[in-house]
Amino acid sequence: MTGNNRLIHTPEGVKDSYNGECRKKLAVQDKILNTLYLYGYEHIQTPSFEYFDIFSKDRGSVSDREMFKFFDRDNSTLVLRPDMTPAVARCVAKYFADDVMPLRLCYLERTFKNNTSYQGRLKERAETGAELIGDDSADADAEMIAMVIDSLRAAGLKEFQVELGQVAFYRSLLSEAGLDESVEEELKRLIENKNYFGVEELLKSQSMDEALKNVFLKLPEFFGPLDRITEAGKLTGNPQALAAIERLKQVHRILESYGLADYVSYDLGMLSKYQYYTGIIFKAYTYGTGDYIVTGGRYDKLLVQFGKDTPAVGFVIVVDQLMAALLRQQIDTPVSLVNTVILYETSARDRAILLGRYFRERKIAVQSMRRQDGISLDSYRNMAVERNMRNLLYLKEDGLIVTAMDMVNGSADEIPISAYE
Repeated sequence: MTGNNRLIHTPEGVKDSYNGECRKKLAVQDKILNTLYLYGYEHIQTPSFEYFDIFSKDRGSVSDREMFKFFDRDNSTLVLRPDMTPAVARCVAKYFADDVMPLRLCYLERTFKNNTSYQGRLKERAETGAELIGDDSADADAEMIAMVIDSLRAAGLKEFQVELGQVAFYRSLLSEAGLDESVEEELKRLIENKNYFGVEELLKSQSMDEALKNVFLKLPEFFGPLDRITEAGKLTGNPQALAAIERLKQVHRILESYGLADYVSYDLGMLSKYQYYTGIIFKAYTYGTGDYIVTGGRYDKLLVQFGKDTPAVGFVIVVDQLMAALLRQQIDTPVSLVNTVILYETSARDRAILLGRYFRERKIAVQSMRRQDGISLDSYRNMAVERNMRNLLYLKEDGLIVTAMDMVNGSADEIPISAYE
């Protein structure tokens, strides 16, 4: 690809959005944000790029290789924001350092991940999310899940499932096992992939209590309804592991009060690449997309890295994945697109401007354009059809008569301009 051809193409992992597709995406984002506003969340915006250290490995965010890095004039390393959670945490620590009451924030932003290893994933993603800062209760966890469900329903999605896990359960077992870091990483990968035989083979070479080994072996099996999860509690006496299961039971009871428990299933084998999560984690899935449309969880030890020791829980809806699911499930998002164009000769400009104002004052979208010399009226008709416009209003000469053309049925009527006064 060379020359001007290269200039009109986008880099790998990003895409253009225009016309109806763009309007539908904006409408869906508005519906999600309005849902979050109804729960009392206030909007926050953070910069598109921040210092590299905000998202470093020590924070438990994305890997160094997945960041778009560059330098400022002072030679400081900056990155395009790959993850909203550390950015919000930094902002809260700066502006709400002494605030001890719960804080509810939401956002609509873009994140940037240089994830060439993930086929089909965009490198620039639109994300809408919420963070509840300063509340470590099961009520806060359940509120997050409830908002996810209500947001997806508001967007038009009908069939989806929220899977809820607990990283504290798994980490308490790891602490008890005392495995090497490399073994921990491999075990995590095998459990996430629900590779039963791989887990068994790995643990054969590890020295640990047989009862604990049995829990690891069965961990990939503990998914489904809540009673399937509670069976895991019978296999361990680890206090932290039992507390993690009890937390899931508390969240479930609260979701029953919301009337939303049927949307949720449970998975103790669910883990996350984000190391800052400390408690519940969750993802939402639906038909028509091979990846999750929502991800989130509790991160009680992240803000302390920025100087504010307070618990937090949050989630993000990946809007691009959601839009793909809506499209493939043939769920339409109604939007009001412009379907009328006012075409006028130069001599009729004044009346064309008044006619355009007449429609806009009535909240009807119209495009106004002067007829260019040498372009036929049929060409403008064809343009209207190609752009899915229904009406073409043509003002010729002094503009006293409007020729109203219906592009659908092919009719044309002459209407006095006075009819629009």
